[in-house]
Amino acid sequence: MAAPDSEFVDQAIYVARLSPHRSLTASHFKILLSVFAAASAITSLPFLLLGAWPVVGFMGLDVALLYFAFRASFNASRAYEQVRLSVLELRLAQVSAKGKTAEWRFHPSWVRLEREEHSEFGTQRLALVSRGQSVEVGAFLGPAAKAAFADEFSQALITARRGPRFS
Repeated sequence: MAAPDSEFVDQAIYVARLSPHRSLTASHFKILLSVFAAASAITSLPFLLLGAWPVVGFMGLDVALLYFAFRASFNASRAYEQVRLSVLELRLAQVSAKGKTAEWRFHPSWVRLEREEHSEFGTQRLALVSRGQSVEVGAFLGPAAKAAFADEFSQALITARRGPRFS
């Protein structure tokens, strides 16, 4: 009897890329900043004409601070987590916004998904727990997205624990 093909056994059952949600796109950010800068310029013009020129500088500082805050937010949105589950292995890779990667590998039979639920706010925390090791997953997701991921992943984990199907 021939051994099962290792590629067949190690096929991904579940693959997910989790990334932080950003409701403002880069083009919308440019529009928002332009409108904010124009409103700031129009509002500061009377102060400039009255000789209170320091007010203009502070209103310009507001525009600059808004720009830097959104740039920091867009930079942070480059972080993501990659989850890959097969019958033989669960692999979690967390990539920071700066590109630094941390990777964990678990055997699906020994890992469980731990959920912290709040009665009012929903799913607060998800963690992969195996043999005393705990790794938080999707910390940047909102409660609804965490719950959806947890439901999908739990079903995939059940499938992985059943083992390979050869028929």
